[in-house]
Amino acid sequence: MNLKQKLGKRIQELRKFQNLTQERLAETVNIDITSLSKIETGRNYPQPDTLEKIAAALNVDVDKLFIFNTYPNKEEYINAINKNILLMQNDLEKLKILYSVSKGLI
Repeated sequence: MNLKQKLGKRIQELRKFQNLTQERLAETVNIDITSLSKIETGRNYPQPDTLEKIAAALNVDVDKLFIFNTYPNKEEYINAINKNILLMQNDLEKLKILYSVSKGLI
Protein backbone atom coordinates (compact mmCIF):
# COMPACT_ATOMS: atom_id res chain seq x y z
CA MET A 1 0.00 0.00 0.00
CA ASN A 2 1.46 3.37 -0.98
CA LEU A 3 1.33 6.63 1.00
CA LYS A 4 -1.74 7.98 -0.82
CA GLN A 5 -3.64 4.79 -0.06
CA LYS A 6 -2.55 4.75 3.59
CA LEU A 7 -3.54 8.40 4.03
CA GLY A 8 -6.88 7.82 2.35
CA LYS A 9 -7.61 4.80 4.51
CA ARG A 10 -6.69 6.75 7.65
CA ILE A 11 -8.99 9.64 6.69
CA GLN A 12 -11.78 7.15 6.03
CA GLU A 13 -11.21 5.41 9.39
CA LEU A 14 -11.32 8.70 11.28
CA ARG A 15 -14.40 9.83 9.37
CA LYS A 16 -16.27 6.61 10.09
CA PHE A 17 -15.15 6.62 13.72
CA GLN A 18 -16.87 9.98 14.07
CA ASN A 19 -20.01 8.73 12.30
CA LEU A 20 -19.55 11.20 9.44
CA THR A 21 -20.72 10.41 5.94
CA GLN A 22 -18.53 11.24 2.97
CA GLU A 23 -21.14 13.79 1.98
CA ARG A 24 -21.01 15.56 5.35
CA LEU A 25 -17.20 15.64 5.48
CA ALA A 26 -16.96 16.84 1.88
CA GLU A 27 -19.49 19.57 2.64
CA THR A 28 -17.58 20.67 5.76
CA VAL A 29 -14.27 20.73 3.88
CA ASN A 30 -15.91 22.42 0.88
CA ILE A 31 -14.92 19.83 -1.72
CA ASP A 32 -17.13 17.63 -3.83
CA ILE A 33 -17.89 14.10 -2.71
CA THR A 34 -16.10 12.63 -5.74
CA SER A 35 -12.87 14.35 -4.69
CA LEU A 36 -13.19 13.02 -1.15
CA SER A 37 -13.88 9.54 -2.48
CA LYS A 38 -10.74 9.69 -4.61
CA ILE A 39 -8.72 10.84 -1.59
CA GLU A 40 -10.08 8.03 0.60
CA THR A 41 -9.35 5.39 -2.02
CA GLY A 42 -5.82 6.68 -2.58
CA ARG A 43 -6.37 7.78 -6.16
CA ASN A 44 -5.76 11.46 -5.35
CA TYR A 45 -3.63 13.23 -2.80
CA PRO A 46 -5.24 16.28 -1.19
CA GLN A 47 -3.74 19.74 -1.54
CA PRO A 48 -2.11 21.00 1.68
CA ASP A 49 -4.96 23.42 2.45
CA THR A 50 -7.52 20.65 1.88
CA LEU A 51 -5.53 18.35 4.15
CA GLU A 52 -5.64 20.99 6.88
CA LYS A 53 -9.41 21.38 6.43
CA ILE A 54 -9.92 17.61 6.59
CA ALA A 55 -7.89 17.39 9.80
CA ALA A 56 -9.87 20.27 11.33
CA ALA A 57 -13.18 18.69 10.33
CA LEU A 58 -12.06 15.41 11.94
CA ASN A 59 -10.86 17.25 15.07
CA VAL A 60 -7.30 16.00 14.77
CA ASP A 61 -3.93 17.59 14.10
CA VAL A 62 -2.66 17.09 10.56
CA ASP A 63 0.14 14.81 11.77
CA LYS A 64 -2.48 12.39 13.16
CA LEU A 65 -3.60 11.74 9.59
CA PHE A 66 -0.20 10.20 8.93
CA ILE A 67 -0.15 7.86 11.92
CA PHE A 68 -1.12 4.57 10.36
CA ASN A 69 -2.15 1.28 11.96
CA THR A 70 -3.17 2.92 15.22
CA TYR A 71 -6.31 2.77 17.21
CA PRO A 72 -8.10 5.66 18.87
CA ASN A 73 -7.24 6.39 22.47
CA LYS A 74 -9.51 5.70 25.42
CA GLU A 75 -11.15 9.13 25.36
CA GLU A 76 -11.96 8.77 21.66
CA TYR A 77 -13.62 5.41 22.31
CA ILE A 78 -15.65 6.89 25.16
CA ASN A 79 -16.72 9.86 23.05
CA ALA A 80 -17.74 7.60 20.17
CA ILE A 81 -19.70 5.29 22.48
CA ASN A 82 -21.49 8.27 24.01
CA LYS A 83 -22.35 9.62 20.54
CA ASN A 84 -23.79 6.22 19.59
CA ILE A 85 -25.86 6.13 22.77
CA LEU A 86 -27.27 9.55 21.95
CA LEU A 87 -28.16 8.39 18.45
CA MET A 88 -30.26 5.53 19.83
CA GLN A 89 -31.62 7.18 22.95
CA ASN A 90 -35.18 7.02 21.62
CA ASP A 91 -35.02 3.33 20.75
CA LEU A 92 -35.69 1.35 23.92
CA GLU A 93 -35.04 -2.02 22.27
CA LYS A 94 -31.58 -0.99 21.10
CA LEU A 95 -30.80 0.43 24.52
CA LYS A 96 -31.81 -2.88 26.14
CA ILE A 97 -29.49 -4.76 23.77
CA LEU A 98 -26.64 -2.34 24.45
CA TYR A 99 -27.18 -2.71 28.18
CA SER A 100 -27.12 -6.50 27.95
CA VAL A 101 -23.96 -6.52 25.85
CA SER A 102 -22.16 -4.02 28.06
CA LYS A 103 -23.23 -5.83 31.23
CA GLY A 104 -21.88 -9.06 29.79
CA LEU A 105 -18.50 -7.43 29.24
CA ILE A 106 -18.14 -6.31 32.84
